[in-house]
Amino acid sequence: MKLNILSGLIAAALLVSGAARAATQLITEEEAKLPPPKGAVATDRRGILRGPKVEFVSPGDSVSSPMRLQLKFESFGGAKIDPESVKVIFLRTPNVDLTPRVKPFVQADGINMQDAELPPGDYTMRVDIKDSDGRPGTAIFTLKVAPK
Repeated sequence: MKLNILSGLIAAALLVSGAARAATQLITEEEAKLPPPKGAVATDRRGILRGPKVEFVSPGDSVSSPMRLQLKFESFGGAKIDPESVKVIFLRTPNVDLTPRVKPFVQADGINMQDAELPPGDYTMRVDIKDSDGRPGTAIFTLKVAPK
């Protein structure tokens, strides 16, 4: 009886640890097929001198999926980044809100997603943040995903 319980606990632990390492689907095949946005992509930075900064860290050039998606946040003037304000948008027509998929990986100093799963292609993303003083910051970057 004790052996069966112990075996069950070990099996459950292996299942949970395997699920924790599974890649997170950042963009689905259907979302990747949406048309790109028409015209220029607007960013609103008028008069904001001390707003927070979003820095794209990795991946570098074209990489295959799953990939590590890493962004760094920086605030100024003693303000702190508000992790609840982070929004991640896949710029398509219509735009796709990726925030719920990224939220588990958001911290006050950035986003660190170890195994982001994306189909091959180029994906323009926008990240919006705010600091504790309500000042916004935005970054737009392109992920280039090579075929496997």
